[in-house]
Amino acid sequence: MNQIDLNNRVAVVTGGAQGIGYAISERLLRSGAAVALWDIDAGRIESARAELSALGTVSGHVVELTDDAAVAAAAAATTAAHGRIDILVNNAGITGGNGPTWELDPAIWRRTVEVNLVAPYLVCRHVVPVMLQRGYGRIVNIASVAGKEGNPNASHYSASKAGLIALTKSLGKELAAKGILVNAVTPAAARTAIFDQMAQSHIDYMLSKIPMGRFLHVDEAAAMVAWLASEECSFSTGAVFDITGGRSTY
Repeated sequence: MNQIDLNNRVAVVTGGAQGIGYAISERLLRSGAAVALWDIDAGRIESARAELSALGTVSGHVVELTDDAAVAAAAAATTAAHGRIDILVNNAGITGGNGPTWELDPAIWRRTVEVNLVAPYLVCRHVVPVMLQRGYGRIVNIASVAGKEGNPNASHYSASKAGLIALTKSLGKELAAKGILVNAVTPAAARTAIFDQMAQSHIDYMLSKIPMGRFLHVDEAAAMVAWLASEECSFSTGAVFDITGGRSTY
């Protein structure tokens, strides 16, 4: 494992108690950062915090990421616990299941957009001012190749991730001269608990589109995020970094 220097940095990882978020949290800790886990599941947070604390300083914060007041409270609690926030990884997301656009329940469509797009906006709304106070920050948004290509039977998920890519580009330009860099990662699917929300036919479709013939490993995503969260990433902002095993090459 390459050593990324994140010593004395404080990172917030949303959805950090499981899946890709857990792998990212682990990699950031191994690189020297303190990590604040933001997640809706109190039990998973406590379990993850207990496991990850062997690697460094970890705090856990139960937060409904679509609730502006709850996000504001989590940002305040994290700042109080750690003194600052240097790194933000907007990782939390849902698939919302699968189905043709005209058959998807409007409530599910809205909830998917709320979790995958509105929540990252709210988190940035409350974390960016903390970063501006110190003139430094790294924000990494976990989007998806679906946001580039639009997966069939996943219009809500694809649209939400396309929106997250656009948010990354806009925010990156707004902060480019302020010491805060904002980038997105567009992974192919990784075999995590999120697969439980998908139809097997959709899982098979996603695998068929990957030239390497396998799904993403969570530690591969974590390695890319660790670099994007570091000072070594110094001249990329508003950019989209592909990690799809050859599926997307633009």
